[in-house]
Amino acid sequence: MLFSESVQIAVTALLSNKLRSILTMLGIIIGVGAVIAMISIGMGVKQNVTNSIASLGSNMLIVMPGSTNQGGVRSAAGSNQKLKYDDATAIKNKIKNIDYVSPTVNSSYQIVNGNQNWNTSVYGVTPEYLHIRSLVVQSGSFITQSDLNSRNRVAVIGPTVASNLFDEANPVGKNIRINNQPYKIIGVLESKGQSSMGQDQDDIVIVPLTTAQERLMGITYVRSINIQVSSADKIEQVQSEVETLLRQRHHIMNGKEDDFNVRNLTSLMETMTSTTTMLTLFLGSIAAISLIVGGIGIMNIMMVSVTERTREIGIRKALGATFQNIMMQFLIESVVIGVIGGLLGIACGVGIALLSPSRASSRQSSRQHRSSSPSASPSASASSSASTRPGKQPNSTPSKPCGMNKKNALSHEDSAF
Repeated sequence: MLFSESVQIAVTALLSNKLRSILTMLGIIIGVGAVIAMISIGMGVKQNVTNSIASLGSNMLIVMPGSTNQGGVRSAAGSNQKLKYDDATAIKNKIKNIDYVSPTVNSSYQIVNGNQNWNTSVYGVTPEYLHIRSLVVQSGSFITQSDLNSRNRVAVIGPTVASNLFDEANPVGKNIRINNQPYKIIGVLESKGQSSMGQDQDDIVIVPLTTAQERLMGITYVRSINIQVSSADKIEQVQSEVETLLRQRHHIMNGKEDDFNVRNLTSLMETMTSTTTMLTLFLGSIAAISLIVGGIGIMNIMMVSVTERTREIGIRKALGATFQNIMMQFLIESVVIGVIGGLLGIACGVGIALLSPSRASSRQSSRQHRSSSPSASPSASASSSASTRPGKQPNSTPSKPCGMNKKNALSHEDSAF
């Protein structure tokens, strides 16, 4: 019996029992579709976490203040106030393989525009923060060194703040009040969406570091120092050098505990990637069980088919068909069921994967991360337009520092971990 004839007979047998064939394929369709969907969802979660951490900045080190110890009583992490702006300057000038350094302070304030108000986090930063965090200015410009030197009351706001205070109007050039002090909006950031921890990265107001320290919060220390290392393979070396330098500057003796912490986002990313990989394997293993069940279903149906077609097999043997010819026909039927069921399962699995929220958010986050690279043209144009900003009136005379709202202080870096 020719192979083509065996295929034709097998297909005819399947078509003559359509319902049984479809039910047999159903196990394979569900099995293959479940495996593809589960693995795709797991990979989507992994990519989403990776993009979320990458949105905080590439090759990042974050120096945070440690805890204080008074009379054997340890306070909360970050309560130490020994991290200074001069520490950031020393790191930038004395350690190699560093692209950008940006010290920051932050607190929570009620922002007012006319009869609209919104509670959000206010960050005091330097111009390097734009590149470290891979931010893109959608309209207007970012903070400049002149704003930092003059302690200007200017602000860059995120899309969430803009929509809640100004609706659809362009906020650039308008004034808002932060802690009852007027600030001129000079720019609006491009949306970055939510982080993997569910935090809204667009709910932010950025002001010059010196303005935040002296005019808004009344402090002399910084809450964190963000460092962007030139390459990933230099991170551990730079981290060690930063720790050594800060121990020297803070006069910490050997054997004594550091009054600061250096956090490595690369290590965090490796941990999160390892966790999500295990999750993907776990989901794939569960889905593979249904594929095995589908294969067993085909085996059982073929055994039932042999029992039902005993008369047909006997007639074929009487006409000269060999054992191999009959086995070939049933194997071809099994293969046809498996192939058709597999193709339909692939289609179903791909469809579920494309519609799953994790894959959709992963693609959106990936597009936002690519568009927010430091080399993007909007960022460059925003930076270049800063020097020609209209109506800029530097104020070199410091006003009386306002009291810092310590209870409302909100650490963005802590919430990212």
